[in-house]
Amino acid sequence: MNIEQIYKDANALLEGHFKLSSGNHSSFYLQSAKVLEDPKTAKILAEKLAVEIKKSGIKIDAVCAPALGGLIAGFALASALDVRFIFAERVEKEMTIRRGFEVKSGERYLVCEDIITTGGSALEAAAQIIKDGGEVVAYAALANRGFCQRVGSNIERKDNCKLPLDKPLFALEDFAFEMYSPENCPMCKNGSIAIKPGSRGN
Repeated sequence: MNIEQIYKDANALLEGHFKLSSGNHSSFYLQSAKVLEDPKTAKILAEKLAVEIKKSGIKIDAVCAPALGGLIAGFALASALDVRFIFAERVEKEMTIRRGFEVKSGERYLVCEDIITTGGSALEAAAQIIKDGGEVVAYAALANRGFCQRVGSNIERKDNCKLPLDKPLFALEDFAFEMYSPENCPMCKNGSIAIKPGSRGN
C-alpha cells in the first residue's frame, strides 16, 4: 500500500508555502482530514495500522484520541482493533477527559493521532489517562512527521520528540519534510507569504 500516493490522491499532501502549528515554515503540509473524509479509505488505513499493532502482541483495552485531529483516526483504529474508544479534548487550553468517559484502573490504552509531529498533544492525553489510573502502552498515527521514531522505520528519533522512549509508536508512513524558522525560510526571502491551513489556522 502506497500511503504517500493515497494522501496525494485525496489532495491531503499539499505543496506551497505553509506556516505550521510550531511556527516553522515548510513547502509541504499534511491534511489527514482530507484522507479520512472517505469512510472506506479510513477503514482500509485503520485496518492496516491495526495489523501492525497486533503483530507486536501488545494487549490494548481501549484507544484514546486527542480531539479534534485524532477523532476519526482513533475511532477507526478502535473499530479495527475491536476495543473501546474515548477521546480527550482541550478545556481552557488543558487536555481533559470528560463527557462521561471513564478510565478504569489498570486499563491499557493506545493513544492515537491522525499525524504525530513531536507528540505533544498525544502526551497530554496520555497524562490524563495515567492521572485517572489507566496505563498507556503505545502510541499510533496514520502519518509520522519524522521527529519520533516509529516501529519499522530507520528514521532516528529527533531531540524535539516528546513521546516516551519506552513506548512504541506505530504509524503507516514517515513524511519527513524540510522545515525552516521564519527568519531562515527561503520562500519568505523570495517574497512568498506563508499560509496556515489545518485545524489551528482555518
